[in-house]
Amino acid sequence: MSKFANLVNEKYGKSLDQMTDQELYQALLELIKDKANDYPLNNSKKKLYYVSAEFLIGKLLSNNLLNLGLYDEIEAELQSVEKTIAQVEEAESEPSLGNGGLGRLAACFLDSIATLGINGDGVGLNYHFGLFQQLLVHREQHAVPDSWLDQDTWVKRSQKTYDVPFANFTLSSTLYDIDVFGYGNKKRNRLRLFDLDSINSKIIEYGSINFDKQNIAENLTLFLYPDDSDAEGKLLRIFQQYFMVSNAAQLIIDEAIERGSNVHDLADYAVVQINDTHPALIIPEFIRLFTQEYNIGIDEAVEIVKNTIAFTNHTILAEALEKWPMGALERVSPDIAYIIRDLDKRVRKAHPDAPGGFIIDDHGQAHMANMSIHYGFSVNGVAALHTEILRDTELKEFEDLYPGRINNKTNGITFRRWIMNSNKALSSLLDEKIGEEWRVNHDLTAFEKYADDKDVHAALAEIKAHDKLKLKEHLLHRQAVVINENSIIDVQIKRIHEYKRQQMLALYIVHKYMDIKKGNTPKTPITILFGGKAAPAYIIAQDIIHFIMVMSEIIAKDPAVSPYLQVVMVENYNVTAAEYLIPATDISEQISLASKEASGTGNMKFMLNGALTVATVDGANREIAELVGEDNIYLFGKQADEIVELYETSGYNAYEYYNDPKLRSLVDFIISDKAIAIGNRERLYRLHNDIVNKDYFMALIDLEEFIEVKEKMYEDYEDQDLWMTKVVKNIAHAGFFSSDRTISDYNRDIWHLEADYEVVIDK
Repeated sequence: MSKFANLVNEKYGKSLDQMTDQELYQALLELIKDKANDYPLNNSKKKLYYVSAEFLIGKLLSNNLLNLGLYDEIEAELQSVEKTIAQVEEAESEPSLGNGGLGRLAACFLDSIATLGINGDGVGLNYHFGLFQQLLVHREQHAVPDSWLDQDTWVKRSQKTYDVPFANFTLSSTLYDIDVFGYGNKKRNRLRLFDLDSINSKIIEYGSINFDKQNIAENLTLFLYPDDSDAEGKLLRIFQQYFMVSNAAQLIIDEAIERGSNVHDLADYAVVQINDTHPALIIPEFIRLFTQEYNIGIDEAVEIVKNTIAFTNHTILAEALEKWPMGALERVSPDIAYIIRDLDKRVRKAHPDAPGGFIIDDHGQAHMANMSIHYGFSVNGVAALHTEILRDTELKEFEDLYPGRINNKTNGITFRRWIMNSNKALSSLLDEKIGEEWRVNHDLTAFEKYADDKDVHAALAEIKAHDKLKLKEHLLHRQAVVINENSIIDVQIKRIHEYKRQQMLALYIVHKYMDIKKGNTPKTPITILFGGKAAPAYIIAQDIIHFIMVMSEIIAKDPAVSPYLQVVMVENYNVTAAEYLIPATDISEQISLASKEASGTGNMKFMLNGALTVATVDGANREIAELVGEDNIYLFGKQADEIVELYETSGYNAYEYYNDPKLRSLVDFIISDKAIAIGNRERLYRLHNDIVNKDYFMALIDLEEFIEVKEKMYEDYEDQDLWMTKVVKNIAHAGFFSSDRTISDYNRDIWHLEADYEVVIDK
């Protein structure tokens, strides 16, 4: 009897075939937690701390079994009793610790850090309900708590606790850990998540995500990104961020001392990578701890911080570069506010002629990005184009002040989850054709020699057909939606935001609907799927979801169109849904307004899984195009420099584009009798008015060219030899986008930590 069968027998007094899926999941959870005892923690003098508000780690059962080398063994045992790991994993709740690409990237990075044998932990918060669970009711998004902690999870309570001093009270934290196993590595790291024992879910209004924002002791870790559209919400966000970084800073100092630091030499024992601006308050918090707890002078404290902090910038959107009112910071922590004022004075004294770099602006707001750049030793963008824009425009003042500080680290994805786990058939085909070394070194370039191989084309088509069938079953089970598995699967999955331009794809859908009504039917039916959540306070984003669902219903009810076109909004899009959607996709929508997407990582996952990309030259799309060649990606739209100039000169007028009769007919369909008959009049008119009179992210500027390139894609799909040749070339050049390569780049250029090996993949 195997160890697993023994454990099942001892714990439940049953054989494997007598176990429910829930019981099998709990048994495997226990097996892996026990297995962690055989895997010592990575250890070295210097340690990385990756501090992030989000870690979108997804379900962990399959990933952990894969990384531990147990997957095949357990799968064989389960299949002997007519079960599978995928079936058992249905019993696992998905950890609700993140939302979008920022959090998914952090999760990939933790996997790669452990795989490369680097001593590095993630540090964040243990959100009880995450962002929210999205329900789609009456063609609108509704947000309810996502109760993922109600069952057994991978989270383990530790004995570690810290006091966090706020202005008028002190809260004591509890630290929880999730083990992070590397692929084929015999050591482990951890995701460290801080929480409060006083959290009270009963303060949440029934059937909503509303709660008393002033009751900090009971609400602080209830939700990720509490609504900050009012003063109370802003204050709660600062409380939450300060709680995260105070715990993180105390943990980092304690562990450094355990490894031999005297605190003065902290930079020799720790490097702190802050993931965007959410953890920026760790800078003044370190200084507070150094000066108040360790009797270090403030000048030296500032220098210690400068040598310890590295900052990843994920955006050029002004709204995402956090600014907090100094009055609100005072209410959370007068000590932190005092230190920020001191840091600002130092900047003004050193750089009086660079007002754009001051930390506190004329309106009394503290700029978290500015503070992070001045008081860190590294600032990195996350794609080559993004970093160029930071250096040349958005952060040019800082580039002039600190030449060389701004560097690029193009994002990556972990192959363990995004092909080896989610697309085993494709992984096996790669093994057969180019050997198994790609699983470690991620070099897929040898696959390109099969670009014109008809047998490989047939194998890829068979794999894609199987993945489409799996997606069909998933959507039927989860959402009672039936899709056509023989259709072209065209997907845009990402958080709903105007700069990502879901509204532009929705207007294309109007075009396609009208075109089919005229009798121009596509040779192969088309299924367009959206997935993503709109922030509760982001009304236009919710209006976009509503219009997508209105179009979905109009098309479904039209017998002349529905056999050829289907539109689906995937409910509560998350990592699990992505694992079904991405392998099944033919067309990947990466259509953000050029200059606005920092990198993207969905584009990389789709490319790796054999989807072709329709894209603006934005974020990492440019690097994908450079790798695969422009014949193997479908580019369109204005260039980033053109868009930047339009913003600088206020040179875009949406109404001028709307006056084009071809575009007007599409935009006006939003408030047509058909749409109003089934939709919410207020939402539709608001969206229409926004596009016609504002269109801040310029959906109309690229719409005509977008329509042309999409029609070209659908036409090219009919030539399957041509299509599959492009698919092979995309897969063959996806290796550069491994997060193992990204982490090797970070370690070589920024962290300088011991590692078991380095992954170098040249473009």
